[in-house]
Amino acid sequence: MAKYIVEQSGPLHGEVEISGAKNAALPILAATVLTADVCEICDVPRLKDIDVMCRILRSLGAKVDEDWDEHIIRVDGSGISVSEVPYDLVKLMRASIFVMGPLLARLGKASIAQPGGCAIGDRPIDLHTKGLKTLGARVMMSEGLVNASVDRLKGALVYLDFPSVGATENIMMAASVADGVTTIENAAEEPEIVDLASFLNKMGAKIKGAGTDTIKIEGVPSLHGARHAVIPDRIETGTFMVAAAITRGNVLIKNCLPDHVRPVMAKLIECGAVVEDELEGLRVRGDAGKLVATDIKTLPYPGFPTDMQAPFMALLTTVSGTSTVIETVFENRFMHAAELSRMGANIRVDGRNAVVPGDKRPLTGAHVMSTDLRAGAALVLAGLVAKGTTEVSQIYHIERGYENFVEKLSGLGAKIKRVED
Repeated sequence: MAKYIVEQSGPLHGEVEISGAKNAALPILAATVLTADVCEICDVPRLKDIDVMCRILRSLGAKVDEDWDEHIIRVDGSGISVSEVPYDLVKLMRASIFVMGPLLARLGKASIAQPGGCAIGDRPIDLHTKGLKTLGARVMMSEGLVNASVDRLKGALVYLDFPSVGATENIMMAASVADGVTTIENAAEEPEIVDLASFLNKMGAKIKGAGTDTIKIEGVPSLHGARHAVIPDRIETGTFMVAAAITRGNVLIKNCLPDHVRPVMAKLIECGAVVEDELEGLRVRGDAGKLVATDIKTLPYPGFPTDMQAPFMALLTTVSGTSTVIETVFENRFMHAAELSRMGANIRVDGRNAVVPGDKRPLTGAHVMSTDLRAGAALVLAGLVAKGTTEVSQIYHIERGYENFVEKLSGLGAKIKRVED
């Protein structure tokens, strides 16, 4: 098993280029199932989750060509004829569920195991299945399998009890070729949903309202191939913003969309960091003065993203004063708190609330474990400022979501290396 060895590094300086968004690329790749034509997806990050989605598409009969020199994936869906996704792929990634809506629309049936992924809390797929049932699908769940079939998808009003990103995307893809008009109310508003809608519209779909809580989809008979560039990854952007702040550095973050990270910008500024929107990107400075505590509460977009909670908590252990962190999205997303405590933090967790004392006790290096994707990133950031050496294990979680993480951090002056244990 590989691990990261992280040394106290001093302030980070320089420039870093943000990759395409994993959470946009995965549903977009799944959407290629909707057409028999060739689709070309650009700016795709080279990640393990992307590899799993490409393997899923191949298992369905698609021809997938990956050009990693240009970060382009071409999908020829003309051979898609298989409606069952192999369990050995589904167990690796929760985003496997994204192909259910497209398979129903394309083949009239889909069979998929309950998906896996990071253990950050209960993420049932009932909102996915409820929405697809509303569009006319028959869904049965037994022995860990979800089997769905439909004669013809029909437009309908779908109300989501919670603005689930995945459910919004799955329903939107299926509704694109359903008979009639579908309206999704209480829809998720994340930028990744807007990006998926943009791709579907390029394929010939008629979608309006993506990015708001009400999305209207006028079904069309069929979709055609399209070329699309994935948006930059806002969580990677936020992670490097925090990296600049926690090391009291000065970093220019390129290929990012500032509007997508406004909540992170606001909280960094509250802490005393300087965030400037420059022509080439965002500059974040943690060296302009003493950083102080702030409180964060995770919320669906456009609130503070749950995926940034762990990295930001690492920062809060190094500032002056005591902060409060409230996690409203996932009930089991404080597992990193125990690992940070192994490094000297004194975080007190009570249910979905955490109290984070600041820099009275400087962090020290320790052997820590990446419990999920964003928790792993948080531990790496903490290791950059901890006295001594930090060993981060189970880094496969981190490498599911960050492309060239070690290389990008090293390019800013971080002392980090990947070794085989």
